Amino acid sequence: MKAYLFSLAFLYLSLVQGLNTRGQGTTVKVFHVFSPQSPFRPSKPVSWEDSVLQMLAEDQARLQFLSNLAGRKSWVPIASGRQIVQSPTYIVKANVGTPAQTFLMALDTSNDAAWIPCNGCVGCSSTVFNSVTSTTFKSLGCDAPQCKQVPNPICGGSTCTWNTTYGGSTILSNLTRDTIALSTDIVPGYTFGCIQKTTGSSVPPQGLLGLGRGPLSFLSQTQGLYKSTFSYCLPSFRTLNFSGTLRLGPAGQPLRIKTTPLLKNPRRSSLYYVNLIGIRVGRRIVDIPASALAFNPTTGAGTIFDSGTVFTRLVAPAYTAVRDEFRKRVGNATVSSLGGFDTCYTGPIVAPTMTFMFSGMNVTLPPDNLLIRSTAGSTSCLAMAAAPDNVNSVLNVIANMQQQNHRILFDVPNSRIGVAREPCS
Repeated sequence: MKAYLFSLAFLYLSLVQGLNTRGQGTTVKVFHVFSPQSPFRPSKPVSWEDSVLQMLAEDQARLQFLSNLAGRKSWVPIASGRQIVQSPTYIVKANVGTPAQTFLMALDTSNDAAWIPCNGCVGCSSTVFNSVTSTTFKSLGCDAPQCKQVPNPICGGSTCTWNTTYGGSTILSNLTRDTIALSTDIVPGYTFGCIQKTTGSSVPPQGLLGLGRGPLSFLSQTQGLYKSTFSYCLPSFRTLNFSGTLRLGPAGQPLRIKTTPLLKNPRRSSLYYVNLIGIRVGRRIVDIPASALAFNPTTGAGTIFDSGTVFTRLVAPAYTAVRDEFRKRVGNATVSSLGGFDTCYTGPIVAPTMTFMFSGMNVTLPPDNLLIRSTAGSTSCLAMAAAPDNVNSVLNVIANMQQQNHRILFDVPNSRIGVAREPCS
């Protein structure tokens, strides 16, 4: 058995602890899944190859999910929870109900509704929300306006129920309300899905918090508190003990940050579309067909920022052009493949920078955001791949590895996304 251990690649976890910052907002911290504070540290070493292949498989489920989608300052600890969630990766600590019950909920910028596994759930993990003990819990009936905002509502009884899919999983939930708190901010009457039954392994075991743009998202339900504005910094996968942050609300966001306009797609209203106009490898702008980057609301084509996908995916013509230029810049080193990665090297290489060129904003990524490496550093791969032919073949996804150690600002009222370099490991 090969002794490579993946450089903690993409294995994160943050146990979220709220910081009382009265008058300044709230911050949530993020800790690595292998950190001494993490109860989810793997009991056995995971080989580098197995880690990479498993992450690729999880991305496939994530992309399948994406294909099915057509005020004050508050700082919340955010962490990567790969060991407890298949996709998406990053989690925060949320207190739900009265008295509070604590869950490590996955953050998802491409989903709206929140889901929490509830007592009696079939197919859920052992950590479930006991609604019976919460004095503020309430089920919502079919006459509730929120019932019209969920997909495929079922109104056979007194409670609004709905079916949905997430990655390779199916979810049956009751529409409910209860208090929820990230850090010290308590949100009363938060609407979420109380999971009754689930199949598959894609559903985050302790729940999901949607940060999309739809009416049931965290942004919409806390609009009066956080003004539909948030940002995060995702820590580097190389750091065992680290803390990233989720900042909620317009106060405390970076003042000097480059931004690009958000685009609206009525068919996929939750997704954060932007206009990617080109990609530069080293000093050369790669020749990419305009159609590979064009925004098209009808087909779903375009480019999104997504917190749940691990490796950036580019539509085939764009990826081929970028990959070929990357190989050219690296030089004559022998190229091999590993799983879905087709640009891997054994031995040291000097990787070029890569710049994503958006309308009004360029984001230059250093090698640490481009390469995954074995612990010994003997093998490295370009951490990107082509969008598969059968899933989101027209969608470019800027994934969380490429976002790490950057402050990513989602400013919905001003219809913009910002990116600034910010070490947060």
